[in-house]
Amino acid sequence: MANCSRRNFLKTGLAAGILAGTGGLPLRAARGTATDWVTLGKSGVKVTRLAFGTGTMSGRTQRELGQDEFTRLVRHAYDRGIRFFETSETYGEMHKMLGIALKGLPRDSYRLMSKVTTREGVNPQEKIDELRKLANTDYFDIMLMHYQHVATWPTDTVRWQDGILEAKSKKIVVGYGASVHGLPALRQFPGNKWLEIAMIRMNHKGTKMDAEDYNTNGAGNVSEVVTHVKQVQKERMGLISMKLIGEGAFTTREDRQAAMRFAFNSAGVDSVTVGYKNTAEIDEAIENLNLALA
Repeated sequence: MANCSRRNFLKTGLAAGILAGTGGLPLRAARGTATDWVTLGKSGVKVTRLAFGTGTMSGRTQRELGQDEFTRLVRHAYDRGIRFFETSETYGEMHKMLGIALKGLPRDSYRLMSKVTTREGVNPQEKIDELRKLANTDYFDIMLMHYQHVATWPTDTVRWQDGILEAKSKKIVVGYGASVHGLPALRQFPGNKWLEIAMIRMNHKGTKMDAEDYNTNGAGNVSEVVTHVKQVQKERMGLISMKLIGEGAFTTREDRQAAMRFAFNSAGVDSVTVGYKNTAEIDEAIENLNLALA
């Protein structure tokens, strides 16, 4: 028995020594790939690190592909391992187009995120039901309040917050949160008790990112945005970044790769959404994120 125990100890010690000596091997295994499933903080919702966005130029880029080509693009992404798809009521016909493109795929094999505008005079339950029917889905894995851009949004949107919680109680929404535009609105994210998931603009150049003016044409304040990202991470909010390639402004692959590295290695987001118009862009985004994680 003693000899057996000693042999096991030696084998275990040898394996540990090999892992310690190789250093980078466990790190690569831990950091993973673009299509790994990750958990969005306290929401508990699992998504792939790389998402398929449908809002390039408010969805115009995707709409102009036509349904057949768009479906081909969605299926290519799905086959490559992207299982997180997102849209918004402001993206024109994209709920319907996405519903058609995903039809027939097992619903539990992908995650679907929608965003609602928080207009006055609109019933939250009726709006969410309308979007579910358009997307041909029984539920949304994530529902965000879209385009929060004033400092008073936490009190302005109470009716919508309550409506989304009611939808969650009916199991037609799983996780929830908000997307932000502008520093005054972003400053209200840390410490917010309602938020589970935060969608924040992020890239290394500050292009189309948050500034004092939510609609600025200038550069955003990258350092302040990252500071708030770190704060909400400590509060276990899930972090999804958007505008990763500056809404198409980054025309070189070097910049697109740098944006991926910045989002995951400097800001530390959980997931990123990118809009695509062809399969080559999907393949490149996967490769760029894999390189950033390597």
